[in-house]
Amino acid sequence: MHLPDSSILTNIRVHGHARLGDMLFEKKYITIRSLENRLCTDDDLLKLPDLPTDHPHYREWQIRKRSARRLVRYLTAVRKPLDILEIGCGNGWLSHQLAEIPGTRVTGLDINFTELQQAARVFNDDPNLTFIQGDIRSGILADQVYDFIIFADSIQYFPSLKKIIHLTLSYLKPGGEIHITDTRLYKTGEGETAKRHTLAYYTSLGYPEMADFLFHHNSHDLRSFHYRLLYNPKAFGNRLLRKRDGLDWVRISN
Repeated sequence: MHLPDSSILTNIRVHGHARLGDMLFEKKYITIRSLENRLCTDDDLLKLPDLPTDHPHYREWQIRKRSARRLVRYLTAVRKPLDILEIGCGNGWLSHQLAEIPGTRVTGLDINFTELQQAARVFNDDPNLTFIQGDIRSGILADQVYDFIIFADSIQYFPSLKKIIHLTLSYLKPGGEIHITDTRLYKTGEGETAKRHTLAYYTSLGYPEMADFLFHHNSHDLRSFHYRLLYNPKAFGNRLLRKRDGLDWVRISN
């Protein structure tokens, strides 16, 4: 398979100049993802969310595969052209899945240029898919608005759940929705325990400072918004059918 050289990518846009803090974070972030065996080859990226059964993260990706299917079914059922923004798209695997829904235009946004560049390279021939490097909090999207905005395993990198949701709501079209998937939202008291586990984990990898960039949001903060839990792994039916994926799916409407 031939993949285009990064110099001729047509679906990536870099916003201004990267901040030193973002560059330092990205360097450590990529190092940790390498230690965790989470960096993909271009060929493997094209196959995601499918991985060989002997891959160390096979079970995790099976969970993400099921959540992606639920999201794609939900969006496909809308049956109209959609503008979709994925915030924190990483290597773009989910943005690519969403861009295959008929009539969609998908924008993947991330500050991580290393994986974003790979995403743009691997999915360069998809006319419905664009990637932007930058931080939504910087005003990078100007007056752009979207039908759906997706946070898939990414909202934990924003310090305040309330602030990022309030900001993101301003980028929705009337009747638009925010979807938070592949994310654990904690009850009161659970977050502090999770925070200690996160610090211990990153300390074991030799990067304890990375724990400062991961935030354990409280589900009570959603009460300020019009939200609905579309998938609850702790629901009786899911527990009965052993469908406890362990991660929530939240919809927030404007």
